[in-house]
Amino acid sequence: MTGGARRVGRAVALALADADMDVALTCRTSGDEAENVVRAIEAKGRRALAIHVDLAEADADEQVERAFRARFDSMAVLVNSASIFAPCAVADVTNEEFDRNLAINARAPLMLIRRFRPLLAAHEVPGRIVNFIDIHVMGQPLGGYVAYNASKAALAEITMTCAMELAPHVTVNAIAPGVVAWAERYTEAERREYLRRVPLGRPGTPEDAARTVMFLVRDASYCTGQVIRLDGGRLLT
Repeated sequence: MTGGARRVGRAVALALADADMDVALTCRTSGDEAENVVRAIEAKGRRALAIHVDLAEADADEQVERAFRARFDSMAVLVNSASIFAPCAVADVTNEEFDRNLAINARAPLMLIRRFRPLLAAHEVPGRIVNFIDIHVMGQPLGGYVAYNASKAALAEITMTCAMELAPHVTVNAIAPGVVAWAERYTEAERREYLRRVPLGRPGTPEDAARTVMFLVRDASYCTGQVIRLDGGRLLT
């Protein structure tokens, strides 16, 4: 899986280990936290590997595959949860910022899917791919985040295309979270205002996200090309 050191990624990595899976995760700057997750997974009796890589690099998928194959020889699940989320208004966007968002949030997941498709398709039970997109690319874009919105919208379309092309050997689905872990930039007033528009009346948690991943991995055998909105109903308001 991409990400895995902190927040939602950490919860997903631990949930996969609790389901008796070995876990390889990527990190860029959270090396110490990633190693802590590795130790936590190993304490559960599973194998774990932290792969240090910048997903914006053109050969990131090759780096990940090389490190993965040095430790593991099979893959049943690929979770693309790593992303960059930084404000970027239309008036301020630069080529570099736009390209970095696309590289991390869309290109890297696609290239990793291409790299690991043979391993995912090599099982009697179809392999599973889960991509994290965002509720704000489902008709209600988040103002001031044009590069992020564009990159996550691209990943949504990648999800649908891969679902068609990889069937019937691999299922490909997406999760579109609202808030499942507060971004540090949110003030208390902004959090209260956000929750005012959430019918379930609370923010989501990393564990909510992890349980949704596990549903798609273990139970949703007849689902592909689907997007689960994990937003407490916010997109309804």
